[in-house]
Amino acid sequence: MAAPAPFKLEDYKKRMDGALNALMHEFGGLRTGRASATILDPVHVEAYGAVSPLNQVAGVTVPEPRMISVQVWDKSVVQAVDKAIRAANLGLNPIIDGQTLRIPVPPLTGERRTELSKVAAKYAESARVAVRNVRRDAMDHLKKLEKEHVISEDEHKRHGGEVQKTTDEHIKKIDDALRHKEEEIMQV
Repeated sequence: MAAPAPFKLEDYKKRMDGALNALMHEFGGLRTGRASATILDPVHVEAYGAVSPLNQVAGVTVPEPRMISVQVWDKSVVQAVDKAIRAANLGLNPIIDGQTLRIPVPPLTGERRTELSKVAAKYAESARVAVRNVRRDAMDHLKKLEKEHVISEDEHKRHGGEVQKTTDEHIKKIDDALRHKEEEIMQV
């Protein structure tokens, strides 16, 4: 039987960073009342017999704070892009102007802001769970190393403390990101 891999805190830190990066990407897709090209990231268009992300069939720009402009590269795909944006349930209604879709971003209602805050909180909780799962994996790895006499009990405790410290740091970053996003959503 092969010896277990050596313990590298850096590997677990990278996985925790990945959970944080995924959260930031999800937060980018939450509409805050200001136009942002990332709002359209979840939109996929059925074109040329395949389903493609919007950014593969059009260019997305933000010419003004409450307007998104989508420049479709192929005229035959304009209707499909319009349909995909409407079907994405983002509360956006594109206006077709030739090969360009102008999308006004309506101001958020108080009810919608509360709803978006709850969605942001769910995303943050998923990220916390992901970080805790990485911590569990690291602790299991340490337990296995100690059991097989690769590391001592003292080393197990020391590394375990480092893992917990790293976990706490990442949970704090997630909480800070959530607080910042909620403030952004609730701004009137």
